Amino acid sequence: MNKPEAGKQERKTKGILLRLCGYVLKYWYIFIPAVIMTLFANQLSLMGPKYSGLAIDAIASESGVDTAVVAENLVYMLLCYIASAVISYLLAVIMIKLSQKIVYTMRKQLFEKLTSLPVGYFDTHPTGDIISHISYDIDTINSTLSHDLVQVMTSLYTVIGSLVFMWNISKPLIAVFLVTVPASILFTRYRAKRVRPLFRKRSKKLGELNGYAEEMLSGCGSIRAYNRENEIGSRFNKRNTDSMDAYYEADYYGAAMGPSVNFINNISISLVTMFGGILYLYSQSGEAAVGSLFFISLGGVAQFVQYSRKFAGPINEFANIISEFQSAFSAADRVFAILDEQPEKTDSDDAITLHKAKGDVEFQDVTFGYTPEKEILHGITFDALQGKTIAIVGPTGAGKTTIISLLMRFYDVNGGKITVDGIDERDITRESLRKAYTMVLQDTWLFCGTIYENIAYGREGATLEEVKAAARAARIDSFIESLPDGYNTVLTDDGVNISKGQRQLITIARAMIADSQMLILDEATSNVDSRTEIKIQEAMTELMKGRTCFIIAHRLSTIQNADKIIVLQNGRITEIGNHDELLKKGGFYSTLYNSQFN
Repeated sequence: MNKPEAGKQERKTKGILLRLCGYVLKYWYIFIPAVIMTLFANQLSLMGPKYSGLAIDAIASESGVDTAVVAENLVYMLLCYIASAVISYLLAVIMIKLSQKIVYTMRKQLFEKLTSLPVGYFDTHPTGDIISHISYDIDTINSTLSHDLVQVMTSLYTVIGSLVFMWNISKPLIAVFLVTVPASILFTRYRAKRVRPLFRKRSKKLGELNGYAEEMLSGCGSIRAYNRENEIGSRFNKRNTDSMDAYYEADYYGAAMGPSVNFINNISISLVTMFGGILYLYSQSGEAAVGSLFFISLGGVAQFVQYSRKFAGPINEFANIISEFQSAFSAADRVFAILDEQPEKTDSDDAITLHKAKGDVEFQDVTFGYTPEKEILHGITFDALQGKTIAIVGPTGAGKTTIISLLMRFYDVNGGKITVDGIDERDITRESLRKAYTMVLQDTWLFCGTIYENIAYGREGATLEEVKAAARAARIDSFIESLPDGYNTVLTDDGVNISKGQRQLITIARAMIADSQMLILDEATSNVDSRTEIKIQEAMTELMKGRTCFIIAHRLSTIQNADKIIVLQNGRITEIGNHDELLKKGGFYSTLYNSQFN
């Protein structure tokens, strides 16, 4: 990594650290007591070696062992260690509570952010990778905040406190750390820069693995139907191997820091013990007076060795947890990347709220492309008058679903405009515009809840009788009432405990109960049999009176009664008219219709 990139990455890491600190300081009423408890616990722990040294001096006294002084110092030492342990336990509990609050806030913000992002974001990011952000990445951050943050706070105070005690015991012995501490810091800093990209790679590979697994599991039926289990398994194994290798590299090179720094610290303790012994012998020779710079007692040597362990230990522990911090920073980077995404554009200050749309919709020379370099729709112009049914047909990739996305304003047009009741969609609030539409898609979506709740989802406050009426209209009431719990039957995840056609009928009932002025049906009857389809068409004809309806269908039998049929080819309107008119023209629609029925 060159210097400009390294500097950029370092600034980025500092920014991530500051943002994480912002989450911590948000709960200052928990964090400040935690800091105070850290100070008390570590101060008590640091007092232990002092009383231990005084006890040793009382034993090694020339006048003989002073039992009372030894016992007194031992009691003080035990009390300090016991009190420190109790406070440390309470501190760990508090930090876990703090980390849970932070994780709750972060996960809440992340989910709210995802719900505010434009539809285009989800078109370009795998679902599994997004779920990985919510679960794995935030759990990684939680682990660091609940355990490693306490360790860093404790280590910082222990290092400073030990240094003060050692300074008071023997200043010459501190010279040992002038060599070993910089060596530890420089080595840790060097390794951290090398390890950081490995943890980013690890998080990325795990997200790719989750995304692939989610995609394959959602299509397991098709995979088995085509006997592609072995091929899919091989592809998964490749991604799994890449993920495992990324984990290994990050953990291997991260773990190497701990033993290396531990080796340097052991050298420092060995040197302290050796030079401390020399100073003690020098002091015993009588050449160093009590209180002089080079005088040290046997208890002083014991104290200094214990404090040197406390001083070196946190440095070693910090080297061990630096890899976990790198992992947390990589996870936080991925989470903050989503939080920094631009949300769906806000409505203009003078945007109009549609309270009761009539349903007159018009496309005026609309052009659109998902990317600037590739235009999909070219000069689309047509109108849909109030209460009329507009069918859109054409080959796959012609732009039918794109028109629906523009109607709902999931995307804004690149050129031209779409009007509702004469008002440009861009001048209408998105919320009121989308409430004016009800959608039934080919891909059904049901949530875990009762059948009643899933149907009533179409209109807030819908009564049971209204739900039953919608179910009867959708020809699903007899099936629901045949269930043991009827409308209180709980649907499992996405309604997998009922058939695909039944799921489709429930979503149609949900659309029927919605109080909207315009209806969008995207292959809405593709999952039901022909007899049920006819019944649904009869019911929907009655219920759709007064609504402007847009229907996308490949089965042309469902759109023969449409007021206007629009034929799309390669993003352009090639034919427009009703069923009889288009058959007389003998164009693409006529060819398509005859190919289905002849």
